[in-house]
Amino acid sequence: MQIYLPIAEVSVNAFLLLGLGGMVGVLSGMFGVGGGFLMTPLLFFIGIPPAVAVATEANQIVASSFSGVLAHLRRKTVDLRMGTVLLIGGLIGAALGVLLFNYLKSLGQVDLLVRLCYVVFLGVIGALMFVESLNAIRKTAKGTAMPTRKKHGLIHKLPFKMRFRVSGLYISVIPPLLVGLLVGVLAAIMGVGGGFIMVPAMIYLLGMPTKVVVGTSLFQIIFVTAFTTMLHATTNYTVDVVLAVLLLVGGVIGAQIGTRIGVRMKAEQLRILLAIMVLAVCGKLAFDLLVMPSELYSIGASEGH
Repeated sequence: MQIYLPIAEVSVNAFLLLGLGGMVGVLSGMFGVGGGFLMTPLLFFIGIPPAVAVATEANQIVASSFSGVLAHLRRKTVDLRMGTVLLIGGLIGAALGVLLFNYLKSLGQVDLLVRLCYVVFLGVIGALMFVESLNAIRKTAKGTAMPTRKKHGLIHKLPFKMRFRVSGLYISVIPPLLVGLLVGVLAAIMGVGGGFIMVPAMIYLLGMPTKVVVGTSLFQIIFVTAFTTMLHATTNYTVDVVLAVLLLVGGVIGAQIGTRIGVRMKAEQLRILLAIMVLAVCGKLAFDLLVMPSELYSIGASEGH
């Protein structure tokens, strides 16, 4: 069933969009990521302009993350205090990111920037997560006890310490604020919740327990992506409501399924699966950038059959 998207100015299959939304919703519930790092490139692949994909996907992430957070709140695996600190940094970052996005859009460079950001970030994060997860699985298989994260180092010498009881931490608020800031900028420029950076940062940088990370990440993502969507809608007019609704419906249903699957899997298994997906999307985007430059097709894109 073909449906016309007024802002994107293309026709796509409605069931394809529902399916994509559902798939990304499952990932959201399983891994604590908004799923935008996968959905936005997938939207590029089916012909949605990058500026519209980024702004609209931020909207879809709000719904799938909200659905996932409700499931985690019932299990008491959300650190609301940590989530609030991350959120403050995230809102500042989102505002800065939208300003940068608008500036690059005025220069006509935003499509290339979005794609390059994806290739770089997904490549680095995916590779790091994959190597770490493989090591963790090997050690578990050999019966070697996983080394406990050291509670000292630069992060624990910083001032403005706060106690985060749910996470069992007493650390400075500066690192969570900076992580939130970076994720906010990425949400605005790349149309992502930033979970693919936030989840590893919360585990390895802040030392949070994996079971608390997923729900806390989703809690922060909801507000940052909602704020980003509002800024894009009012400054760029690139939010396609029809596209957003179809992705939303699929995403909300998928997130509930994903949360149930995630609870039954080990942390190392979840991380290696996420790493493989990140690297696969990165590879496809890099391939498209190198082999099929979109400029070749743009001249005749508006011609009818």
